[in-house]
Formats: sequence, structure tokens, C-alpha cells
Amino acid sequence: MTIAITTITRIFAYNGMELPDIDPGMSPTEVRDVYSAQYADLTTAEVVDHGIENGTQRYEFLKQVGDKG
Repeated sequence: MTIAITTITRIFAYNGMELPDIDPGMSPTEVRDVYSAQYADLTTAEVVDHGIENGTQRYEFLKQVGDKG
């Protein structure tokens, strides 16, 4: 029996856009923090893991909606 090693590509989705993986060594939260400099709503966004499908791990950044005050 042989073991096959495959590379999994990560994709980060936000607001209908697919954002490339900045660094595979970074956690999804760290990637979110880097992208928050460009997209301010990501500062408080939730990271949702949608699992692996066809060799791609998909994460989604969901904007937190709430009341001020």
C-alpha cells in the first residue's frame, strides 16, 4: 500500500470575491488580519471553514452585523 501526498490549496471568500492565500503557513485568522488592512469589515469578521472539496480548502469571511452602542 502506498501513501499519496497531495497539496491542498486554500481559498478565502469574502463578499463574493475569492482572495488568494497569502501564506500557507499562516492560520486562517492571521490571513483575515492581513486582509483587514485592505477590507476594514474583516477586522471583526468570523472565519468559517467549509471543508475540503476537490483538493481545495475553502474558508469564508463573514461580516459581523450588530448594533452600535
